[in-house]
Formats: sequence, structure tokens, C-alpha cells
Amino acid sequence: MQAMRGWATRYAPWVSLVGILGTAETRAGDYEGSPQVAEFVGEMTRDYGFAGEQLMGVFREAERKQSILDAISKPAERVKQWNEYRPMFITDARIARGVDFWRQHEAVLARAEQEYGVPAQVIVSIIGVETFFGRNTGNFRVIDALSTLGFDYPPRAEFFRKELREFLLLAREEQVDPLTLKGSYAGAMGLPQFMPSSFRAYAVDFDGDGHINIWTNPDDAIGSVASYFKHHGWVAGEPVVSRADVRGEQIDEGLTTGIEPTKTVGELRALGWSSHDALRDDMPVTAFRLEGDKGPEYWMGLKNFYAITRYNRSVMYAMAVHQLSEQLVQARGVK
Repeated sequence: MQAMRGWATRYAPWVSLVGILGTAETRAGDYEGSPQVAEFVGEMTRDYGFAGEQLMGVFREAERKQSILDAISKPAERVKQWNEYRPMFITDARIARGVDFWRQHEAVLARAEQEYGVPAQVIVSIIGVETFFGRNTGNFRVIDALSTLGFDYPPRAEFFRKELREFLLLAREEQVDPLTLKGSYAGAMGLPQFMPSSFRAYAVDFDGDGHINIWTNPDDAIGSVASYFKHHGWVAGEPVVSRADVRGEQIDEGLTTGIEPTKTVGELRALGWSSHDALRDDMPVTAFRLEGDKGPEYWMGLKNFYAITRYNRSVMYAMAVHQLSEQLVQARGVK
């Protein structure tokens, strides 16, 4: 990483937005005097060239949110079955809004598909599942979410402090005020709900204006989703899943433990699985069962299915994204 000059010197516009030479210098916030914050600021000063007192000014403005701790700490709800999960995301309203979004941004989506090989309907589907096309992007300040979880949630404090570091770096790089950016209670941001580390690794300035804005700029959000999938192994023109028929007493032995595609089509065939599509025996797949409206459904997830699970490690999430994308194609064809 290139050497950073002093934060105030090189990023004066960013600093003036924060206003830390004013009230933030004197305000005693929730993290005033915190040894954890002092250590973190020291690391950011030493390793990334931030000005320590100026960064402390940001943390004087940061607020510890009990609602965030409650949200992340509450007992997990009962795991929904597929026949309950699917209707949450594949609705007439989401499909209609998705078709409108696709038509409104058709040229940008076509360019993203050409550049990254990710179909327009998949990009639209991700944004639809994540935020209902920008309707629900989160109302927490990202600085509050990541500070609360990084300093007051020990089970995952290391992870969230890393994301806090990435967030401060992206705010500096984009020259935006970190006290104004909003997201989910976990710090996921914008139309595609990128965590800060994903933003810095995969987000792109798709409209060429010199800044990456996934909060209010659909062009950048679209390009960033396509970039994310390309970097996570999406293969242009290949299918996502294949429905399977099963028979015999060994079918459950074929089910994949976890998300990774650890079984091959040939291994599954030996256990009583047969695909509806022509798949090579050596092809690795994720084999899973879903409880549908008409009983169990057996599926083989291919490489592009695994790419979707890299966005959210859930086979039901990936299936919702895939099936919504199919519905969008069908709906868009109706004149």
C-alpha cells in the first residue's frame, strides 16, 4: 500500500466534512476514553497514516447503539423451510418493481453483462432481494454500527473492527463524511448491501464520475454487483442449478454438508441421483434438498450457484435470487 500523508493534509475536504475541528473536538461521546478505541486509533495512525486526534474526533461523534446489540444477539428465529422462505422474496410486487428497474437501467445492465458476463436479471435480482431496489437500505449510521459491534460485541469484535478499518479507508478514498453514510445494523451498505471490505475489493465506479457511490447511484451499484460475481467465479453462459430425481436408500448420502461443491455428478449418480440436464460426471456440485409446496425437492447447484452463495452463504438465498431472476425474465417478456 502506498504511503499515506497526514489525513488532514491530503484529505482536507473529507476532514472539513466531518467537522472535527469544531464541536467534535470537545464533545464527549460514547467512546470517549475507551482503551479499545485508543488502541484502534493508534493502529490506524501507525499503519494507514491517519491523524490520531482527527480520527478520535470521529469516534467522539460515534454512538453505541443498544438496538444494534439486541439485533445481533437475539436468539436465532426458527429456520424457515423453502416453502416459507421463497414467498418472502418472490412476490408480484418485487417482480413488478424489478421489471421497472431493469427497463429504467437497461443500457447500464447490458454494459455490465457484456463487461463481466453476469446476466442482467441476476444483477437486478440481487438488488431486489437485498434492498427491494433501494427501498430498504438501512437506517443506521455505519460508523455507529461498526463501532458498536467492533468495541462492544466480543463474539465478533475482530471481524467488525476489520470492517471498521475498511470503512474508514473507503471514506477517506472516496472523500465522503463517514458520519453520514448509512446501512444495516451490521454495517452493510447501499443498494447491494456491501460490507466495507467488499466495497473496497469489488465496488466499481461504473459511471466514470471519479467516485464509487452504491447508496444512491444505481449505475455504480449495478457494476459493483457484476464485479463481485465475476471475482467470485461466475461463468458467463453457464446454468445455475439443475433439478434432480432421486431413488433408492442412499440418496441422503449425496447431500452436501455446507455450501462448497464437494460431490461430483458421477458420485451422486451412484447414490441414486439423476439430473434433469446433461451434466458431466466430473462436474462438482452442491447437492441439496428443499421442502417445497409439493414435498421435497432435490437440486444440484453448479459453479454459478456457488458464486451466488458467496454473496450470502445460504442455499435458500441463492435459490431465491435465481428463481426471482427467472421470474423477472418471464415477466419482462410480457408486453
